[in-house]
Amino acid sequence: MKALKRIAGFVLVLLLTAACSAPPGIDRPLSSFTFLDQHGEAFGTSQLDNTVWIADFIFTECESVCPPMTSEMAALQTEFKEHGLDVQFVSFTVDPEVDSPAKLADYARSYTDDQSNWHFLTGYAPQEISEFALENFQTIIQKPETSDQVIHGTNFYLIAPGSRLVSEFNYVDEDYVHDLLKTVKQYAR
Repeated sequence: MKALKRIAGFVLVLLLTAACSAPPGIDRPLSSFTFLDQHGEAFGTSQLDNTVWIADFIFTECESVCPPMTSEMAALQTEFKEHGLDVQFVSFTVDPEVDSPAKLADYARSYTDDQSNWHFLTGYAPQEISEFALENFQTIIQKPETSDQVIHGTNFYLIAPGSRLVSEFNYVDEDYVHDLLKTVKQYAR
């Protein structure tokens, strides 16, 4: 009987965990923003409002997840161009005190030859990006005092025209590119 209760409890935990993963049908408006891009120019929701865009959170001194995330974003940029989809890419730095526009420009050049639709953003205080990420993307950003590394979310976020967050994708999920491409096609003009 105890074994049966344990199995039932385990199944319940699995079902609850599955229900709490990336919620389908997200439709949440994003706050308006204007930051600095890798060229030192103001860039934000006014330039993105009528577009489909994909966002992520990275930083240039990252020693773990950011390089593969940025490589994956570069692959998406190529994939969407091959499909003729007009998609913008936005990478918010989570370490704005270190990541100047010039440093982000160098970082961008190491991943893509085409920055026309990929914007690396900075120009805000650490607290500002932390609050922005939590309020808009429901993800945390935290820089421990004992480290130069920043803790941050690793999802890619799909934003539809009108600056509405409509879905999020885990870049390590083997089916995410197919699912993302399918979802982008619903919103791209």
